[in-house]
Amino acid sequence: MFDIEIPAPHGAESLVLIGRALGGAGVGLEGGGMWSGTAHYLIADRDAAVLALVEAGLGTPFVRPVVVAELDADAPGALGRMMQVLVDAGVTLHIQYSDHDNRKVLVVDDVGRAREALAGA
Repeated sequence: MFDIEIPAPHGAESLVLIGRALGGAGVGLEGGGMWSGTAHYLIADRDAAVLALVEAGLGTPFVRPVVVAELDADAPGALGRMMQVLVDAGVTLHIQYSDHDNRKVLVVDDVGRAREALAGA
């Protein structure tokens, strides 16, 4: 899975264009959202997404692999404990959001180390 970062300077108007481009290419959005003029979405098909956005004139997006991790959202403090595992492993977190299955999507500096640390937690 990948995080795709797309400029969305015009809010909903930008998301219309992004949604049409990705939807027309059959790229599903598995999670994400838009903050401060930048959209981040969880996708599976990196190549199709990039091609669709470029062909739609939306520029070349920034795409990064992610860690998708289960989190017991009903347990108070669960997010803090998950983040402490990353900190203890020396992993830098850049972006965090949830997917449609309430898992955490983590954009980090070292995907392998993050997966290893979270698997051992």
